Amino acid sequence: MSRWLLLAAVSAPLAPATAIAADRAALESDASKAYRKLIAKLPVAKALSKEAVAVLVFPKITKAGLMVGGQYGDGVLFKDGKTAGYYNTAGASYGLQAGAQQYGYAMFFMNEESLQTLNKADGLEVGVGPSIVVVDQGMARSLTSTTTREDIYAIIFSQKGLMAGLGLQGNKITRLTE
Repeated sequence: MSRWLLLAAVSAPLAPATAIAADRAALESDASKAYRKLIAKLPVAKALSKEAVAVLVFPKITKAGLMVGGQYGDGVLFKDGKTAGYYNTAGASYGLQAGAQQYGYAMFFMNEESLQTLNKADGLEVGVGPSIVVVDQGMARSLTSTTTREDIYAIIFSQKGLMAGLGLQGNKITRLTE
């Protein structure tokens, strides 16, 4: 009986670490699949991936709101084809809005300086710091690796659901520890 108690006492603290590792493995798999699909589908994503020093992929962001809204999701930073960190994004918004949706997005860091802002202790606030260009379908047609002049390019993909409205929005990306 004492052996079982000892085993339970030793393994109990390890259970959260095992759960986190399993969650991270699933997140990494989802992010990798989403990234491969994005590269295959959009030529601009393929061109940006060749020039970027790193890519942060959020495979699923959930956003909902009615006047006041919020969004949250987890992502993986890939650098030189390997996982370089895990991040989350959270944001709040206020204004004329209603609905819920899920989507993914990828951020292509075009230089080391922009990547360093991501790893600051307090995280990267979208709209503060390096310039971020959101690539839409119109821009995607004309953007090539020779016309990329900004620090970070973001591509939104796999949108599902319905979210309508106008409002002010803040978003922060933070590195996950443990």
